[in-house]
Amino acid sequence: MSLENKNIIVTGASSGIGEATAKKLAAAGANVVITARRTERLNELKDEIEKDGGKALAITGDVTSKEDWKSIVEQTHNNFGKVDVLVNNAGLMPLSFVENLKTDEWDKMVDVNIKGVLNGVASVVPDMKETKAGHIINISSVAGRKIMPAGAVYCATKYAVRALSEGIRLEMGPKYNTKVTSIEPGFVATELTNTITDDDVKDMMSQFEDLTPLQASDIADSIYYALTQPEHSSVNEILIRPTNQDL
Repeated sequence: MSLENKNIIVTGASSGIGEATAKKLAAAGANVVITARRTERLNELKDEIEKDGGKALAITGDVTSKEDWKSIVEQTHNNFGKVDVLVNNAGLMPLSFVENLKTDEWDKMVDVNIKGVLNGVASVVPDMKETKAGHIINISSVAGRKIMPAGAVYCATKYAVRALSEGIRLEMGPKYNTKVTSIEPGFVATELTNTITDDDVKDMMSQFEDLTPLQASDIADSIYYALTQPEHSSVNEILIRPTNQDL
């Protein structure tokens, strides 16, 4: 299926997987709406996409804010039209051991990784019901399948995203012809680990020093694959790990 002139919202687009995905989809002819909290990074990405001949709309926004989501969808409608695809990518991973009680970080993960995803879904469902089409891509993680030390809360949020994805598919697929895909990456070379403040976890992360990580572009490729399948084919889950990752 061609992505030409498809209207696609990508959250967390200021770096990493979101940035790579926006570039990939814009190069395929999509109208990409890039959103994140870092305005300067968004504008740089917009300029880069447009320099390469793509179409992009940059909107500063926080996925935890319903008002921001309202603005994102309204601006999408005004500039491009109905939302065809949502890539729910924004997320946080401040891993910590439960006994260290970093409860503020737990709250932030729940707000961004779960509530932020729910806000995005709620914002685009009306368009997909009306058009009886559409595709929701939720970025979960291998942590949505396996529990790891220091990842109790993070894993819980990614299990939730995976469960939510299947629930939406069951409800929206048969009734409104809407596709839903859960993308579940292993270790990826992004800024995600920069949010870790627990010194015990920083020591633990040294185990990944010999790992050849995935690149953000690898995940963008998997998203592109899911989006370009024939109308009758819905890719529900993609689990992608570095070849030498054992977890």
